[in-house]
Amino acid sequence: MNAQLHYTADGREFVRTPDSRFENLVDFPYQPNYVEVDGLRMQYIDEGPRDGAVVLLLHGQPDWSYLYRKMIPIITAAGYRAIAPDMIGMGRSDKPTDIHTHTIYAHSAWWLEMIEALQLKDITLFAQDWGGFTSLITVAHHPEHFRRVMVSNTSLNLMPDPVLNIPLGIDREAYPVDPNATIRTFDDYLRVCQEAGYIKEDMSDFFKGWMIYALTGPELRASDNIARDFGGLTLTEEEVRAYDAPFPEEIYMTGIRTLPSMASMIDVKKSLAAWEALKLFEKPFLTLFGQFDMLVGSEKIQNTLIENVPGARGLPHDRIPAGHFIQESQGEETARRLVDFIANS
Repeated sequence: MNAQLHYTADGREFVRTPDSRFENLVDFPYQPNYVEVDGLRMQYIDEGPRDGAVVLLLHGQPDWSYLYRKMIPIITAAGYRAIAPDMIGMGRSDKPTDIHTHTIYAHSAWWLEMIEALQLKDITLFAQDWGGFTSLITVAHHPEHFRRVMVSNTSLNLMPDPVLNIPLGIDREAYPVDPNATIRTFDDYLRVCQEAGYIKEDMSDFFKGWMIYALTGPELRASDNIARDFGGLTLTEEEVRAYDAPFPEEIYMTGIRTLPSMASMIDVKKSLAAWEALKLFEKPFLTLFGQFDMLVGSEKIQNTLIENVPGARGLPHDRIPAGHFIQESQGEETARRLVDFIANS
């Protein structure tokens, strides 16, 4: 496949996954919609009544809006408008090729630009993984756009302690894709972590290695990461094809390779300011975490949010039998909890 290169008005290079990659995906009949943010095309699913209350569904890495296919029908059946964007660099959204593109602050700004461009108001936000790490910055500094927030297996990077103790300022250029690497697949990486004892209560060492593997592993595939969810789940061949659809070859993979290292590209002052602002958020703020997510689903992370965000007080926070990708393993139950949250807050 010869990828066509595109350029923004200010000269930033990006690629756009061919539409043919998204044809006939299982359980995903939704038509794409597009909005321009920062000179790039962001795709979003927009289902349900246009006058319905807006439910904004934000995914993380290495997935895309396909992750919400089990939740969207339940949300729209309840009379709400479900909007599920693809992060820049993911899904059907444009994919910049510069490895320095992706930071939590850039994605937070893109969420804000999307919200304002689509004139979304009184938003109910559901966010998981990097969708939460980025959008909670937007919530913290622009609470006027949101009616309520529900998060799963996510937080801010600093609260005020770091969620994971990893070195700051990683040099992404020092870790090119290595075609001769011995750690080639995600299964290879998991085996090394198990042998080294990195899979434990403190997952900092695991995540340090994950940042490097994502940058360098020659056989990185989105579906492998999702299928090895800590809670255990099984993907069909058609679901594997769908998760891998946006990334047909290396040039399309800058996003999934560099999103993990956003955790190392932290401006401490900016991140602490976001935490202080989130501590002032008084609108309903519900947490639903996966019991088996060892990475960012810990009780410590969940309780830090509950104890510090004013809007979290008195709400029915819970932990359910799910791993990191709660939308995949417990999508229907998560959607029902979300609908109940909207109805009762």
